[in-house]
Amino acid sequence: MDVLSHGLWGGVSFFLKSEKRFWLAFGFGMAPDIFSFGIFMGLSILGLVSGPDWSMVPPDITLIPNYVHVLYSITHSLFVFVFAFGLVWFWRKKPLYEMLAWPLHIFMDIPTHSTSFFATPFLWPISSYRLDGIPWSHPIILFGNAFLLLTIYGGLLYRRKKKMITRNTKDFER
Repeated sequence: MDVLSHGLWGGVSFFLKSEKRFWLAFGFGMAPDIFSFGIFMGLSILGLVSGPDWSMVPPDITLIPNYVHVLYSITHSLFVFVFAFGLVWFWRKKPLYEMLAWPLHIFMDIPTHSTSFFATPFLWPISSYRLDGIPWSHPIILFGNAFLLLTIYGGLLYRRKKKMITRNTKDFER
């Protein structure tokens, strides 16, 4: 799935809570891709490294440096997430629920990545098993994802607006 969608899915549960919590979950939703592909893409944009022809679908995976594959395995592992979540919980003395956008990212990637291009190594480093899913660029996934995000965020915006109108009406009546 694309990185922006991951952020939006991560932020869904916190949209009506607070802006700070939404953006934190949004960031955790995007983090696995930012800390793997994002580094490589940033270096590519700056002209510091070269990579595959991105217009090819899928791009030639052999032209992507090994460190991207390693970082992708680390950031897309449920075991790494559990370890990091536990560390943060121990350090803060309470869970940071916004971090749950990270495993949501992983669970969404498992069926939406094929073995031809970055299938999700969700069991790394214990197992190299990867599911051969339907690529997120496939129209059924791409348009289905966009439709669901628009519908859910439309509903959330409606609820937020309705809540604000109700609150303002109560204030006015006092």
